[in-house]
Amino acid sequence: MFLKNSKPSVLVTGANGQLGNELRVVAADYPTHHFIFTSRKELAVDDADAVKRFFAEQQIDYCINCAAYTAVDKAESDPEAAYRINETAAACLATLCNEHHTRLIHISTDYVFNGQATEPYKEDDPTNPLGVYGVSKRKGEEAVLKNDPSAVIIRTSWLYSSFGHNFVKTMLRLMKERESINVVNDQYGCPTYAADLAAAIMQIITSGINKPGIYHYSNAGASTWYELAAAIKELTRSKCIINPVTTAEYPTPAKRPAYSVFDTAKIRSVFGLVIPQWKDSLAACLNRLK
Repeated sequence: MFLKNSKPSVLVTGANGQLGNELRVVAADYPTHHFIFTSRKELAVDDADAVKRFFAEQQIDYCINCAAYTAVDKAESDPEAAYRINETAAACLATLCNEHHTRLIHISTDYVFNGQATEPYKEDDPTNPLGVYGVSKRKGEEAVLKNDPSAVIIRTSWLYSSFGHNFVKTMLRLMKERESINVVNDQYGCPTYAADLAAAIMQIITSGINKPGIYHYSNAGASTWYELAAAIKELTRSKCIINPVTTAEYPTPAKRPAYSVFDTAKIRSVFGLVIPQWKDSLAACLNRLK
C-alpha cells in the first residue's frame, strides 16, 4: 500500500542521535511538513531490503540521513561495521532517493580531512582521512554523490547537544566530579550546536533552492578543546581546574585531525544562512541543560 500524505514528508534516519533529536524539536516549528523519525529499531539503514520496502510503502519527499557509525576509536577495531553503515548503507539510501525523486541531505564530518591545513577548509579542498571512521565517511560521500547527483552533503564538526553523549556533557559531569581535569589544547576546530544545524537543515529544505553538492556547516569561530572546556567552566561558574595538555599526552586508538576549522561561506551564500557564534550557541545549550 502506498501511503500518500498531503504535506511534504521528511524522513529522518538515525533519529535517536544528537542531530536527530534536535530535528524532532525543530519539527514543531514546521506544521507544514510531515516528519517520519526512524531510529535503528524502526529502520536499520544497513538492511537494504527493509529500506527498499520502506521507500516503496511511503511517499518520502526529503530524507535527512543522520544515521552513522560514529564511534571513532572503536572503528579502528571494527572497520566492517563502520563501512557497512557509513558507506554501503549511504550508497543504498542515495540510490533509493534518486529512484523515488526524494531530496537527500546526507550528514558527513570534518574527519574526511587530515587536519594539516593552516586555514579553514573549503568544500573542494583535498580530503585525506587519518582513520577508519574518516575513510568510511569519505567513501560514503563519494557513494552518495555517485548514486544521487542531486544530493546535498553537509559536513559538520565537533557536534554537541543537550541530547546524547558529547564533549560538552562529559565536561559538565567531570567538572562536578573532579577538582581538576586535563583537556587537549593543540587540536583546533569549530564547536557546533546540533540545534543550530537542525534549524539550518530545515531552512535549506524550505528555501526552494536546489543546489546539490558538498557544504560545510559549523558555528562561527574556532577553538581548541581546552578553550571549549574553559568556556563551559566560565559559563557554569565551575571551580574545577582545567589543565591544557597535548595530543601526545592523551593518546587514542584513532588519530584526530589537529586542525578541522571550516570555511562556511558557501552554505551561507547559497542558502542565506546566518550562523551563530559558537560561544553564544554554547550558552544556549547550557541554559537548556539547566
